[in-house]
Amino acid sequence: MKVLMVDVDGVLVNGRPADGLPFATDLERDLGLPLAPLQREFFKPYWPDIVTGREPIEPRLTAVLANIAPHIETETLLGYWFANDSRLDKRLLEDLAGLRKGGVALYLATNQEHRRAAWLMSELGLATHFDDIFYSAKLGHRKPDQDFFRLATAKAGVEPHEIMFIDDAAENIEGARQFGWNAARWTPGMMLENALSVLHPTRL
Repeated sequence: MKVLMVDVDGVLVNGRPADGLPFATDLERDLGLPLAPLQREFFKPYWPDIVTGREPIEPRLTAVLANIAPHIETETLLGYWFANDSRLDKRLLEDLAGLRKGGVALYLATNQEHRRAAWLMSELGLATHFDDIFYSAKLGHRKPDQDFFRLATAKAGVEPHEIMFIDDAAENIEGARQFGWNAARWTPGMMLENALSVLHPTRL
């Protein structure tokens, strides 16, 4: 194995730091914004273009908030979202560090828009643990599209069969395997050794 690609949400990052619950659990209590209208007015119509980099997040979110929650600034909501969606799996990070010391290149492979991707690397500190982040808004394609895996492979500079990948979504695992990656589905409580042994049981 030359490269290990790691998904973010549902694998490395799991909800709120304090309890692992979804970031919007107390959104209405804390900011006075119910989740339902945000999903209906923002995520459902605009997220596909935002997460694939066809448009930035700020203009659309600002316009939506002006209609459904004019008391909330865009930066306030983004800050709340990112801070409350940042619980790191520290055990997984430690295990990944061991692989990296052994010469395996580590990359994040994730569906993200530009702002959170940058926040994950800088503010959450993942840049110190990974060689780079391959994310949908930058690549212009989201998992499980084959072009996502093609572009990430090219940027990693290896052949598809030299890549291992862990992700919690079945459709992403299937898409990765179709492209030629070695992929294992991550489940809650799993350890990295278990995930990788499914792919190469004689190596660990």
